[in-house]
Amino acid sequence: MPATTILTGSLDALARAVDDGLLEVGHDADLVVVPTAAAFTGMTEAAVALAASVEGAGATVEALMIGDRAAATEPYFARRLREADAVVLGDGAALHAKSVWHGTPVGEALRDARRLVAVGTVASLLGDLMIDPRGGAPTVGLGYRTGLVVTLAASEEQLARTRALLDPAVTLAVLGPWGVVYFDESRWRRWGEDVAVTRGDEAVEL
Repeated sequence: MPATTILTGSLDALARAVDDGLLEVGHDADLVVVPTAAAFTGMTEAAVALAASVEGAGATVEALMIGDRAAATEPYFARRLREADAVVLGDGAALHAKSVWHGTPVGEALRDARRLVAVGTVASLLGDLMIDPRGGAPTVGLGYRTGLVVTLAASEEQLARTRALLDPAVTLAVLGPWGVVYFDESRWRRWGEDVAVTRGDEAVEL
């Protein structure tokens, strides 16, 4: 089955996933990239980098510059996200992205996207729980995807704190720079080796 959700640790990991066929949208497909989370560091540059990372998919790429909550209420942006064959969310300030998307038409369209890709810290944002990048504590996510809590590689001290604060029944995936996890309409799976999966202090498999 094709992956319906792909979460990557970096743009390089996304580009490799595209090259290896994990993100298959086909030539002439409609793909949109959303650099919202990079609003504080340069949305244009982020959009260009996102588009470059998926150019191997052969799709037509459009960047949607949704930098604030006013833009997140625009009907055009919400419609494009719903219509697209795939949506790619850029890395950056996850908490800013959460404040922009939460409770807006754009957020609802992201939740309902037929194929959703998220890069870096934003990958953590999509679940019922997210890991606050400022200190590793679990907090409320957007709830767009369920069944897995995702965070990026951090110090052993911070990851130990994260695991201690999570319910031991919760599955945590830590993505290294080349880490990728994906959902294929039946279950979460890992892609490659740069992913550590645990419940509590116990290593488990996806």
